[in-house]
Amino acid sequence: MTENTRQAFHLLGPAPFYTNSFLLISDAGHAVIIDPAAEVQEYDKILKEHNAQLTTILCTHGHYDHVGSAGTLRREHKARLYCEPVDCRGTQLLPLKAADVDSGYEEGETIAVDELKFTVWHTPGHTEGGVVLLCGEYLFAGDTVFQGSMGRTDLEGGDDRKMEQSLRKFAKLPIPRGTQLLPGHGDFSTMGQELDNNFYIRQALRNAKAE
Repeated sequence: MTENTRQAFHLLGPAPFYTNSFLLISDAGHAVIIDPAAEVQEYDKILKEHNAQLTTILCTHGHYDHVGSAGTLRREHKARLYCEPVDCRGTQLLPLKAADVDSGYEEGETIAVDELKFTVWHTPGHTEGGVVLLCGEYLFAGDTVFQGSMGRTDLEGGDDRKMEQSLRKFAKLPIPRGTQLLPGHGDFSTMGQELDNNFYIRQALRNAKAE
């Protein structure tokens, strides 16, 4: 993640998925976790070191490798947990239940935690409830877009057609090309790099022209 005045931290979930997780702290000391995949104590350590209060947890989708610490963090810190209800099925793959979350997302809404403002867009395909979140120079892409790739569609809630539609939508979002793209797994990228080089995005756009 780039250096700036905001306190931003990158954590990794356990093997074998090594899910990317992120923690941002506002100037007022309020913390937001995006995809709580790491161990609870890792987040607690950062919060304690920076005298920060966790207020908000944002899940890009409901797969277990992205929400593993969500319930415990919500209970311990009385934080507000966001995840799309359609991804809260109480199954092995989608373990959260409706009662575990406080809210879903409205298309295009802005969730504000002090100066941290997250704009939400729905991007189903990897799961029915997938979203991407833009906060300043950071685009949290979940498992919608990876560096040079996209999220798989053969798991519970996946859909090839919806993913292609989401990739077309993703390519047209009002996001500067220099925005840092932070995927759910793997290396970071930028919006411009993916628009120029991501085979799956370019294929989705080509298919749209052919229809």
